[in-house]
Amino acid sequence: MLNNIKPKTGRLLISEPFMTDPNFERSVVLLTEHDEEGSVGYILNQAGNLLLKDVIQDLWAADNQIYFGGPVASDTLHFIHRSYEKLQSGEEIGNGIYWGGNFETLKILINTNAIEENEIKFFMGYSGWDNGQLKKEIEQNAWMVSDISNPDIIFGNDDEQLWRDVIVNLGPKYAHVSNFPTDPSLN
Repeated sequence: MLNNIKPKTGRLLISEPFMTDPNFERSVVLLTEHDEEGSVGYILNQAGNLLLKDVIQDLWAADNQIYFGGPVASDTLHFIHRSYEKLQSGEEIGNGIYWGGNFETLKILINTNAIEENEIKFFMGYSGWDNGQLKKEIEQNAWMVSDISNPDIIFGNDDEQLWRDVIVNLGPKYAHVSNFPTDPSLN
């Protein structure tokens, strides 16, 4: 295995540098659920072409970027946030980060500018693994696992830099991986 940290809710999955699956190339996935039945997460660094106001008609002020959360149920909208005190709902996944919540309350907060874009992130679709599937992929070195060192990076919008930053955060043993070219033949 590339590292010895085990996956669990609230941790990050970091794709290995040469992953060929286009859905997960150089991706960072936040695990929002991980148990004996499987795992669910959202890709944090694949911004889509839509804004929230393009998808939800009555959110006229919502310039929030919608991210590609993963290839499962790509016609569904999901969100994570760090504003429990404002939203008063959501399932805590760790480090003050919450998954989901009351969408009607969220719409009011967005339309009244009571919630900042850096407090929330939206996704179309999600990433999912059946029981044992993620463990097998980790054993095959498809993923590295990391704790979240700084929750601010989760809500940032520098998609290319996020993958590098979380790898460097794993320590000096892994830092060199962050400089691998996308195409090794260019090295």
